[in-house]
Amino acid sequence: MTTTSDLQREAAAQTPRSPSAPRRGIGLGGAFTIAWRAIVGTPMRSILTALGVIIGVAAVVALTAIGQGSTAGVTTRLESLGTNLLTVQSARGGGGGSLVRGGPRQTITVKNAEALAMAFGDRVAGVAPSVNSNVQAKLGSLNTQASVVGTWPAYATVRNSPVEAGNYFTQADVDARKRTAVIGHQVLVDLWGDTATDADALNQKIRLGSVTFTVVGVLPDKGNSGFGNANSQVLIPLSTYLQRFSRTNSAGGQPTVSNVYLSATNAKDLTALQADVTDFLSVRHDQTDPDNLDFQVQNQADSLASLNAITSTLTILVGAIAGISLLVGGIGIMNIMLVSVTERTREIGVRKALGAKPRDILTQFLVEASLLSIGGGIIGLGLGVAAAYAGKFFGIAPVFSSTPIIVAFIFSALVGIFFGYYPAARAARLDPVDSLRYE
Repeated sequence: MTTTSDLQREAAAQTPRSPSAPRRGIGLGGAFTIAWRAIVGTPMRSILTALGVIIGVAAVVALTAIGQGSTAGVTTRLESLGTNLLTVQSARGGGGGSLVRGGPRQTITVKNAEALAMAFGDRVAGVAPSVNSNVQAKLGSLNTQASVVGTWPAYATVRNSPVEAGNYFTQADVDARKRTAVIGHQVLVDLWGDTATDADALNQKIRLGSVTFTVVGVLPDKGNSGFGNANSQVLIPLSTYLQRFSRTNSAGGQPTVSNVYLSATNAKDLTALQADVTDFLSVRHDQTDPDNLDFQVQNQADSLASLNAITSTLTILVGAIAGISLLVGGIGIMNIMLVSVTERTREIGVRKALGAKPRDILTQFLVEASLLSIGGGIIGLGLGVAAAYAGKFFGIAPVFSSTPIIVAFIFSALVGIFFGYYPAARAARLDPVDSLRYE
């Protein structure tokens, strides 16, 4: 609150040196000083006044950073599953068909995978059919739940899953139906302990269900991708899987698989390869209606673009909703400033009586509102960054970009100016005589 001595010093500063000298305003510096004293003089009210802006800026910064972090995380996880990837899987078309475990009838066979490898070998880095089931993995008295995946050696290239130690099973192992296995990092930890090394598991025997396998390789720690934990996988030759774990699913007398993965050698060829693979399988499956196929070919790039579009839209939507609190904060500033003008009516009358001009009063209250909003914006930025980093506890690494931060800060400053103008203009229009009489 401004004191009498402050008014006297201000009056002295505004008193002309000679009768003919024009009166000068207090200037921006003087307005800043007076506004700052008014803010720090009532700290609790000032904080509560700026609270809406603080929350708004913090919400915009935190939510956009977390949203962008989620988008980046999805992109990284999809890319870690394989690059330039096409996925062939069964669909509900082909005239219906019975459902297996709530899904479409399995129509993709091992013969399909072999035909794709022969037909597109010059355009793909590898072809890997895949079928899996959950099985208990055991080592002595220890056990863990694992996802056993039957596939070909090309899985390492197609799904970006090279071994960290040892080797993959070979095509000879597939041909001979060898009981060799490549285990994920979590399987290693669960069966050999937290301090185990890859070497501890190599050439050791484990049981998958009731079948004994020899560990020939260990996969690196890939984290929980959110698309099935790769660390809990055990990869075995497809022929061994079909012999030991198959549920006797077949199509036309041929064993079926869940997916066939193809990795294009050229990213620019991915869309064309998708169309060619669709045409190729349509002929083999004797499918004539492109809208009713019993299989589908998914393009990783399209899936990634769709996911990014969804997450980006949600980020913008949530950020816009959070921005509404900035407007609410601006209304709060206007309300408190109107109350402040009413409380300080007599002070305004004294200033005008001592020579303050309407523009001096306007500037003083406008600067005060701007300081509240800008200060709230700065505090909100700090809280928003802290809240975004707190997302790491939920597995989301925030990604900050300058645009939403700058926009939120500028918007908070404009909110103070816009909503502070009316109370400031009202204060400037007060009649000095009536103000001095105000109780």
